[in-house]
Amino acid sequence: MGTIHLSRADRLLVVLDQSLRALTGAPQASRPRPLAAATGPALDENERRHAGALMRVNHVGEVCAQALYVAQGVSTSDPMLARQFEKAANEETDHLAWTSDRLAELGAHKSLLNPLWYAGAFGIGLVAGRSGDATSLGFVVETERQVERHLEGHLTRLPAGDLPSRAIVEQMKADEARHAGAAEQAGAKRLPLPIRWAMRAAARVMTTTAYYV
Repeated sequence: MGTIHLSRADRLLVVLDQSLRALTGAPQASRPRPLAAATGPALDENERRHAGALMRVNHVGEVCAQALYVAQGVSTSDPMLARQFEKAANEETDHLAWTSDRLAELGAHKSLLNPLWYAGAFGIGLVAGRSGDATSLGFVVETERQVERHLEGHLTRLPAGDLPSRAIVEQMKADEARHAGAAEQAGAKRLPLPIRWAMRAAARVMTTTAYYV
C-alpha cells in the first residue's frame, strides 16, 4: 500500500480533531493502566488533596505533550520522523488517560487552564518544528529529560500510601526516558543553554500554577 499524502486542509482537520480530543474528549489508552503490586492504606483528606494536585500537574504535562508532538509532527517534512512523533503522541495519550482516571478517583479536577496550556505548547511545538528536524528533536530530548526529573520529584512528594498514583508515574517516567533516547538516536541537536533555562522557567510556572488551578 502506498504512502497517503494529506493535503494542508486534511492535516489541519487532523490537528483540530486531535486537539479537541485532548481537551474535551475522554482519551482512550492503548495500553492497560499500570497497577500497583499491593494495596496501600487509605489516604486521609490532606493526602488525597495533595495527591490530586500532583496528578493534576501531571495531567497538564500530558495535555502539553499532546500539543507539542502534534505540532512537531505536522511541521516536519520527513515521513519517518512524523511517524515517530505520532507514536510518541499515542503513548502520551495513554498517560493522559491514566492521569485523567486517577484524578477522578482522587476527586480532583483537571486544570481550568488546559486550553491555555495546550495553545502555548502547540505554538512552541510549531516554532521548534519550523527550526529544523535536528532542533525539533533536541527540543524533545530537553523536554522529556525535564519531565523525567519532574516525575522523579513527584515520586518523592506523593503520599507513601498512594500506590496507584506511584505506579502510573513510574511508567510515565520510563516512557519519557525512552522518548528522549529515541530522539537522541534520530539525530537531536543539543539546545543552547539559554533556551534550556527558559524552558525550565516556563515549566516551573506551569507546574506551580497547575497545582492549584
